[in-house]
Amino acid sequence: MSNEHIRYLIVPGWQGSPAGHWQSHWQRSLAGSARVEQADWLAPRREDWVAELQRCIAADPRPTLLIAHSLGCITVAHWAAQAPAALLQRVRGALLVAPADVERDNCPAALRNFAAIPRRPLPFASLLVGSDSDAAASAARALEMAAHWGSEAHVLAGVGHINVASGHRRWEQGFEYLYRLQGMVAARDRLRA
Repeated sequence: MSNEHIRYLIVPGWQGSPAGHWQSHWQRSLAGSARVEQADWLAPRREDWVAELQRCIAADPRPTLLIAHSLGCITVAHWAAQAPAALLQRVRGALLVAPADVERDNCPAALRNFAAIPRRPLPFASLLVGSDSDAAASAARALEMAAHWGSEAHVLAGVGHINVASGHRRWEQGFEYLYRLQGMVAARDRLRA
């Protein structure tokens, strides 16, 4: 799968990803990028967010890599649990960064309708990057989600929620995980050939 044929689909989390967020930087940096734009970033409804993700995937026939952050990761898991096979095949992989644990006790009320978190393996390659200092999901919960989803997991030390508030504006280090994911996709392609 050559890079010029890949569509990178940015899947922001709650409140979206502002211009200074690494997802916005990546969208400007990666050729063939698009973003899922939700109608309501502040009061998300699971059904609406999943439907919009599906609409964005269906709108372009190219092989797609999802680049999700926080609640966007949970949206991807919900979508994959109910998506039609033809659209699932279009998604080649997902980079899942700082997934939000919507089942935690102190979860904001606006996000609780995204519980329960799907626990079935994702039908495409996935790599999850969590943090040992993320208020939205403990390292243990991130690893648990990765295990359920069949994702390769990496827990980073002291990086918070991997967003603007934790100092991650460009997050150049993150490209290493994107390239690793692309290598995983290429390895799967070779096995299927």
